[in-house]
Amino acid sequence: MKVLHIGDVVGAAGGQFLMDHLPAIKREHQIDMTIVNGENSAQGNGITKHSMEQIFTAGADVITTGNHCFKRREALSIYENPTVLRPANYPDGCAGHGVCTVDFGPWQAAVLNLSGTAYLDPLDNPFTIVEQLLEEIETPNIFVDFHAEATAEKKAMGYFLAGRVTAVVGTHTHVQTADETILAGHTGYLTVVGMTGPEESILGVAVQPAMDRFRFHFPTRFTEAEGSCFCNGVIITFDQKCGKCTKIERLILR
Repeated sequence: MKVLHIGDVVGAAGGQFLMDHLPAIKREHQIDMTIVNGENSAQGNGITKHSMEQIFTAGADVITTGNHCFKRREALSIYENPTVLRPANYPDGCAGHGVCTVDFGPWQAAVLNLSGTAYLDPLDNPFTIVEQLLEEIETPNIFVDFHAEATAEKKAMGYFLAGRVTAVVGTHTHVQTADETILAGHTGYLTVVGMTGPEESILGVAVQPAMDRFRFHFPTRFTEAEGSCFCNGVIITFDQKCGKCTKIERLILR
């Protein structure tokens, strides 16, 4: 079986590019399940009902998010959908949920969304939370979207879950890394899957205002970049009987 994990969709351009190309990607690579990070899919980041529906229409089975999950007020109702996730290490009582299991009949797959805490919001410890959740998940096919800033924290989570989940894929920093590997002979791992949106940009934002923020250190209003888009993803081939990753390969579509 094959799972496709698509990197952070950025704005209207990223959403449209996904709509235009995801069906063909899934056919070409014979994808069985698709996970898409949608926390930047709304104009100006966050997720809205419109951007959620756009991602599902494109062909996603599960939408994950991250630190911008509650950027929009309407998000509180969005997370009533069982296949739209916010990080599981938000405090108890918070709207939404961080894990779901998708039933494909002969096999099931669990998707688990976590947020790192290094340089991000001080949420509950993701290592403690994932340890608890693994005891509750009944399928061996477990896919983790770890939305984190620090590459070291992502690597630590990969090794922490090695041999216990099917894959750990990092999101949030938008620049795809080239370190795909299989840890402990079982767990597919990639530090950052990348993004889907305007390629000539700074993480999806127009170059000039983003560059000025670094040059002059004064508040700058970011705008979505224009121009040609690309899609970053990763394809995880696995044995659905035991949850073992047998192959992991990066995807870049321009």
